[in-house]
Amino acid sequence: MSAFDLPLIELESFRPPLDEPDDFDAYWHEALKAASETPLRVRSEPVRNGLKLTETWDVTFPGFGGHPVRAWYSRPAGVREALPTVVEYAGYGRGRGLSHERLTWVNAGYAHLLMDNRAQGDSYGSGGGGTLDLGPAVPGGPGVVVRGLLDPYQYHYRRLIVDAVRAVEAVRGLPGVDGGRVAVVGNSQGGGLALAVAGLVPDLAAVLVTAPLLCGIRRALDLTDAGPYGEIAAYLSVHRGVEEAAYRTLSYVEGVSFARRARAHAHFGTGLRDRVCPPSGAFAAFNRYGEVGGSQPRREIHTYAYNGHEGGDAVHVALQLEWLAGVFEGVD
Repeated sequence: MSAFDLPLIELESFRPPLDEPDDFDAYWHEALKAASETPLRVRSEPVRNGLKLTETWDVTFPGFGGHPVRAWYSRPAGVREALPTVVEYAGYGRGRGLSHERLTWVNAGYAHLLMDNRAQGDSYGSGGGGTLDLGPAVPGGPGVVVRGLLDPYQYHYRRLIVDAVRAVEAVRGLPGVDGGRVAVVGNSQGGGLALAVAGLVPDLAAVLVTAPLLCGIRRALDLTDAGPYGEIAAYLSVHRGVEEAAYRTLSYVEGVSFARRARAHAHFGTGLRDRVCPPSGAFAAFNRYGEVGGSQPRREIHTYAYNGHEGGDAVHVALQLEWLAGVFEGVD
């Protein structure tokens, strides 16, 4: 089967059958309720980042199970009023990196929280912040996408998505944050996390998603052997006969289900030659975005016909900047 995806005209109307368990909402309600039982005590320490125009703090907040999650919180130096805020999630295998990286949103005049990924940060980039996955010892490896894959209550992404929700709650308690104007953003795994948060946090201003992982999962497993989906395929090639258990677990983190419940204004992007996160996943989420609850958020999607997982790169970021400025200006 080709790693190239459906023709664009089909993608624009692509609405695959829902792969959504009946207890999807109960599953996530239980996970977030358990997390809320740990008081949200956020620690922040100023750091020297070598920059004159940006101030940064090393932040720690309790995520899933009360486990400490690290993040960088940055804002324009010398600005004291409450600012619109962007919470960013990093890609698969990447951590928060160094405090002077990823400054686009700060340079746009926003406060910015970059969450570390638990048990990630060793695959590329500049490392992580030492955020450990203190969940149960579960089989699967080497990548986190297969850790706990056969049990939805032990799965790594249950913990990571709860961390991502708690990051929004944490940033709203930091000084200089306009809690009514918070957006979430991410590429690849980060896009999948941002979309999950948009489906679980009802009062976000915006979500910006590029090449999202964990969208249209079953189709992606048919289309590509590239990681992280390839890691799932490799795991199933060794553990034969457990496919249905794995698919059941994955159905609880399916981005299409989160997209259906989202209410924030949404900006999507995808490369039509993406072999890592096939564009059908982005379109499956986009085409069902906001359909639950009668909300009518603004949404748009941008495609790049000759690009793969890199999508539109800086060209797409320029579109994101312009679009988000308009959304924040329209939020009371």
